[in-house]
Amino acid sequence: MSSPVVELTQALIARPSVTPLDEGCQTLMGQRLAAIGFELEPMVFEDTTNLWARRGTEGPVFCFAGHTDVVPTGDLARWHTPPFEPTIIDGYLHGRGAADMKGSLAAMVVATERFVAEHPDHQGSIAFLITSDEEGPFINGTTRVIDTLEARNEKITWALVGEPSSTHKLGDVVKNGRRGSLTGNLTVKGIQGHVAYPHLADNPVHRAAPALAELAAMHWDNGNEFFPPTSFQIANIHGGTGASNVIPGELKVMFNFRYSTEVTAEELISRVQSILDAHGLDYDLHWTFNGLPFLTGDGPLLEATREAIFEVTGSHTDPQTTGGTSDGRFIAPTGAQVIELGPVNATIHKINECVKVADLELLVGCYQRILEKLLCP
Repeated sequence: MSSPVVELTQALIARPSVTPLDEGCQTLMGQRLAAIGFELEPMVFEDTTNLWARRGTEGPVFCFAGHTDVVPTGDLARWHTPPFEPTIIDGYLHGRGAADMKGSLAAMVVATERFVAEHPDHQGSIAFLITSDEEGPFINGTTRVIDTLEARNEKITWALVGEPSSTHKLGDVVKNGRRGSLTGNLTVKGIQGHVAYPHLADNPVHRAAPALAELAAMHWDNGNEFFPPTSFQIANIHGGTGASNVIPGELKVMFNFRYSTEVTAEELISRVQSILDAHGLDYDLHWTFNGLPFLTGDGPLLEATREAIFEVTGSHTDPQTTGGTSDGRFIAPTGAQVIELGPVNATIHKINECVKVADLELLVGCYQRILEKLLCP
């Protein structure tokens, strides 16, 4: 017999909400939330559908944050079952978004329904911040909702993002922060010419190579208790016309920093430009800020999360800041404490994405206990 969280997860998976489409997922969630006293505020920015829903008018504000959009399916022929036809096989629910992150969304809704039924007069407020633009360009999603909330001074105290944080079993890892991400697009200028007459040309690949080697070998910081050392990685490099007898006129390099709280983006930019200048390069360099690093240290949210996971699963959790970025990076700068807790991430973005059915019920239990610890002290 299916459970409420499994049924809701299946209903969400059945909606093919590939970024930036929502396909009615937020409407379905909103109907459930409105029935238990939430005020719904849809926010549509350009091609992105967002939902801000809140129950209560006082602080503190506990916010469930997540996304209804999913990545493309990939080769349909390689799926065991159609990706938007949720199917249970050997105790696992298969479908695109099962783990990232429609299972979490369903668990949030069901946990909140159970919590409100048992504690209708809870302290503070419960909110949902849901977007359909997390897997895409993240321009019109959570960041725009946060801008709207900030403009009217509506603050989130604690945010729980439902990203699939677990590694081997539910709750073994939570994310209590993320590294910052900074991308540089570098163009090194030279003079195109014939390879047989190098004195009449200026090869930008040769000029740039020592600078790139220095950047790749640079020790940027030592990291700290929560963050590994800052990482510099070249993601793409291109120069030349494709002909073996032509010296290229320019070299294009894309690189990325994943950086800790021990260094700022401004410091990284300054150090990179100093190295390029020291090598006498003629270059253009454009920067893209993908997100600031954030960290939620010891405090009410992390403590409640640790205790809830142990009480529900019997296991201790390990707070980490590894992995990519999440929409938590848009919430944390407002002063909110942010934690990410969700299913095992072994199959996210893959063919045959799936989530363990039993883990969905455990996740409901964890979410409900966190609410109880923070809003029913």
